[in-house]
Amino acid sequence: MAIRNFSILSFLLLIVAFPHIKANENVTHALEKKLEVVVETKVYCQSCEHFGTWSLIGAKPIASAKVSVTCKNHKGQVSFYKVYETDKSGYLYAPLEGFRLQHYVLDHPLHSCYVKPVLSPLESCSLLSNVNYGLNGAKLRYEDKILRGSRYEAVVYAAGPLAFRPSDCTQTHT
Repeated sequence: MAIRNFSILSFLLLIVAFPHIKANENVTHALEKKLEVVVETKVYCQSCEHFGTWSLIGAKPIASAKVSVTCKNHKGQVSFYKVYETDKSGYLYAPLEGFRLQHYVLDHPLHSCYVKPVLSPLESCSLLSNVNYGLNGAKLRYEDKILRGSRYEAVVYAAGPLAFRPSDCTQTHT
């Protein structure tokens, strides 16, 4: 008889507990933070004086420059691609909306994503340069930058500065 009373009591507790658990799951889901992966960089027009080097001394930021972010999965397939535009100071803040990890370690943005300059709006400074390996794609690095809000968290990865160069430069450095 004690076993039967225990079973009935357990059953009654489960009936009471399930609505409570379901309500808590909904509250937890509603309070979850949105987590984003973000890439940042700055785009410049490299001065002719430093053409052929990675130096950005005398470089000017380029507003409205187009920059691509490409991520490949661990199988070498493109899993994310988007072109972004820099702001008026040449700064790019690019949330990777839609970026998904198929493999937690191998598809991590530090391993799988790179950034390339695509298009400069300046006719006088529209040739690609290889500053920070921009021609092949600048790799991302983590600089311990996380932006937090009450319902938002963004992990920010930096690509380092990228550059275009004027077409009328003659190479002075080797």
